[in-house]
Amino acid sequence: MRVIIIGAGEVGRSIATDLEATHDVVVVERDGETVDELTYSLDAMVIQGDGTDLAVLEEAGIERAELLIASTDGDETNIVACGTAKTVGDVFTIARVKHHRFLTTWQGSGEAYGVDFMVSSDLLTAEAIFRISGFPGAHDVNTFIGGLVRMAEFEISPESPIANQTVQAADRYDSLTFAAVFRDDELIIPRGHTVMKPTDRVVVIGSTSSVKQFATDIVTPQREEIDDVVIIGGSEIGFQTARVFEEHGYHPDLIEKDHDRAREIAEALPNTSVWESDATDMGFLEREHVDEADIVIAALDSDERNLLVSLLARKIGVDRTVAVIDTVEFADLFETVGVDVAISPREETAEEIIRFTRADQTEKIAMLEHDLAEVLEIEIEAGSALVGRTIAEAMADFPDGVVIGAISRSGEFVIPRGETEIQPGDHVVLFTETCLLDEVTAAI
Repeated sequence: MRVIIIGAGEVGRSIATDLEATHDVVVVERDGETVDELTYSLDAMVIQGDGTDLAVLEEAGIERAELLIASTDGDETNIVACGTAKTVGDVFTIARVKHHRFLTTWQGSGEAYGVDFMVSSDLLTAEAIFRISGFPGAHDVNTFIGGLVRMAEFEISPESPIANQTVQAADRYDSLTFAAVFRDDELIIPRGHTVMKPTDRVVVIGSTSSVKQFATDIVTPQREEIDDVVIIGGSEIGFQTARVFEEHGYHPDLIEKDHDRAREIAEALPNTSVWESDATDMGFLEREHVDEADIVIAALDSDERNLLVSLLARKIGVDRTVAVIDTVEFADLFETVGVDVAISPREETAEEIIRFTRADQTEKIAMLEHDLAEVLEIEIEAGSALVGRTIAEAMADFPDGVVIGAISRSGEFVIPRGETEIQPGDHVVLFTETCLLDEVTAAI
């Protein structure tokens, strides 16, 4: 598949890096230094130019392209690039936008802007924050098969009841699968005898109720459901996060320093309490009892400020902090110094877009540990080599490093066991190392 990527920021680079080995990738970027850098670091054609310029798109081979991804930092630029591409080619277009208003217009019209699919970075980030907040101790949470199946990643603390236990001893749930253990830079596919050590990150896949029970009873039994939510920063991500919490029945608090922005948010979100103040003011945080919050979400306009307010929240006694980061490489640093979860809008966006480049039957993907591994939702077609075979038989065709975590059949959760027979129309959720993706796709 020929894929044209407009914009070589972190989102564009991430997508290009993921696709370069399996697709004919062309990257269009305005900045000359970035073009020079990518020419030597990517196995792809890199063109310097404006992705809204028809001549540049023609140079990139738009007539032969099947997919165009517009991922610059400018919403309008991305939309115009998609519209321009549609004038000369039958290409599927994806536009990344930051502001929700563009997404709302596109959803309401069906065919606005010449965009076939639109991704709102701010909304995706807000939804990811909400998913994580509902699972105590989780570093990553994703839903599959319309919410029937959940994948979650947890870090095992020294105080956790399953620290230094085997998987067999910890596995007390019928509808839960231990899919992977990340230990430092190593990926371990867990067996019954695998011992889970403190600081390991464990990935589980299962029914929503089982994963939540695992989170509350096994990983962090001292934590209860969240109630008091404090969002620091009235950025678009902060606004969208408050709106998503409102939609699920919460009454969050939001702190915003700018008077006009604070008033705008207060008028738009009737169930959010908006405080006009500087979130780095320790006295204010203590007076307003922010220390009693179940979760504090830092959504300011810079990584440095988000780190600062997260650490201040921890200092006054907040149990859990989530920080939005613009630079993906900072994620490990943030979590090392005490931030519970660092979430990248760029990674969330790249994850949503990349699924369009997977096999036709792939319904959804989730990337783990900066794309070291993936969780895929795949619909099994009648002609699949897996049909009519048990999981034990089918797994013989897969390389080591692949785990079937859950199956949905006619909307019902099916516990994957060795004797479970795979049928046409099944939705299978499986874990795989990213480097094995081609072999997995071929086996399905």
